[in-house]
Amino acid sequence: MSPLRLLTLNCHEAWVHQLESLQVCLDIIDGLPGRYTSRWDSRIRPVPRGARLLSLEEVLREGVSYQCVIAHSMTDLLDVKSLTAPRLLVLHNTLESRLQGGQGVDPQQVQGVLRHYLRQVGGHAVAVSALKARSWGVTTAVVSCGVEPSAYPPWSGELACGLRVANQISQKQQILAWSFHQAAFRELPVRLVGHNPEMAGVEPSESWEHLKGLLQSHRFFIHTADPVLEDGYNMAMLEAMAAGLPVLGNCHPTSPIRSGVNGFLSDDPDELAMWGRRLLEDRTLAGRLGEAARRTVREAFPLSRFAQRMKKAIQTARRSCRMG
Repeated sequence: MSPLRLLTLNCHEAWVHQLESLQVCLDIIDGLPGRYTSRWDSRIRPVPRGARLLSLEEVLREGVSYQCVIAHSMTDLLDVKSLTAPRLLVLHNTLESRLQGGQGVDPQQVQGVLRHYLRQVGGHAVAVSALKARSWGVTTAVVSCGVEPSAYPPWSGELACGLRVANQISQKQQILAWSFHQAAFRELPVRLVGHNPEMAGVEPSESWEHLKGLLQSHRFFIHTADPVLEDGYNMAMLEAMAAGLPVLGNCHPTSPIRSGVNGFLSDDPDELAMWGRRLLEDRTLAGRLGEAARRTVREAFPLSRFAQRMKKAIQTARRSCRMG
């Protein structure tokens, strides 16, 4: 039996790279406007093995028959509206974060429009977390991202320095609870990594291997997020846990961090700074908490579970299309 042929659109290289675990034929539409980088950013991830990067025009011209199109936004759905194939919409953000700055926009109206469109095209939606599923109100299906700890070298933590990986910080300050981050870590050594051209000295990693090296050498990882707008974890944080780093952040109902077990959480920036200093001074403690973080992500976010749930979601999308 030949593998499925899937089409997706480039929205988030680290997430799209996970599709490699499905062992399918994968085409990726690249070069669309509205992304923070115009083309696939190989500094974040290499192109999945066997995948092709194509323009939307090339996809339309080739006329390949796809078993499923994986979209990541309502804009994506409109971009591929002329293709005849089942649709699977992956919701990566909360509706509240999407509507930030949209004065007078009714969230229920947006939900209704999306629900109506999915019914029209026979599409199926999944969310990357339960928070995002509840936020949009169009699906209860959750396909959490997955990581493979064996892909990361053993943690060393020789650098007494914290690490945070985040893109577009200036546009996401409320989502990332950035003022809290600054209050907690203003006096501690912290390296920021990501696409933030407006921030002096902050650059993306040179490659995935370079990022793995940064995770290997730093003492702890930071993740802060507004509990209404974003989850208490993201892919960067789960990768850090897989690499053996303890995590520091604000209290969050969806965080996989348990204070004193695999990191520390606090809504008091001074207390969080105290724990940061403690980890900078005590590499042994950081190593013990980081090993617990590694176990947590291995049990709660295995890549095999992502692949299993994603395949099920694709099957549901194909059935929905036949019934539509």
